Amino acid sequence: MGHGSSGAQTAPATPRAPREGVRGRIGRLVREVAKFGAVGGAGVLVNLLVFNFVRHTTDLQVVRASIIATVVAIAFNYVGFRYFTYRDRDKSGQTREMSLFLLFSAVGLVIENGVLYTATYGFGWDSPLQSNIFKFLGIGIGTLFRFWSYRSWVFRALPAREPAATQAAPQATTRAETFLEHEHPTTLPRADGAPAGRR
Repeated sequence: MGHGSSGAQTAPATPRAPREGVRGRIGRLVREVAKFGAVGGAGVLVNLLVFNFVRHTTDLQVVRASIIATVVAIAFNYVGFRYFTYRDRDKSGQTREMSLFLLFSAVGLVIENGVLYTATYGFGWDSPLQSNIFKFLGIGIGTLFRFWSYRSWVFRALPAREPAATQAAPQATTRAETFLEHEHPTTLPRADGAPAGRR
């Protein structure tokens, strides 16, 4: 009876695992967003600095200067994402990774500079302050797209590994059952109800 009651008390502890798993996933997502934000924030500074440098030192139009700045920021961001934010992600298919990164970065570039193009040529908002405001707004919208696409398609998570303790448990159980079967063979009842000899 003592053994039975002890087993009944330990059974309710198992449902805690899913809750701990959810907390772990939320924690990993928060850390990922923080790292992505750190690299992305530095990339925004690079983007804006190059944009204003090109605008004030060349005669290029606003959107062309912005595209140059975006390309420089994309190169900067790749290094930061690959070796800081997503350094623990799968590195087995770097050709595929680079191809997808360039593809989604190009889409982000269109989003980012499309906002600036619309403000400049659609509404005539082309003063230095207005250009920087809409450049920054375009970066923000493009960054949301990049975060989703990079984490989902470019820097893929490695498959989760099963804990060693979980893998070892079935083996240990099998050995224990084998030992008990050898030391205490099962007794089968006879047809008249009397216990039969051990088999």
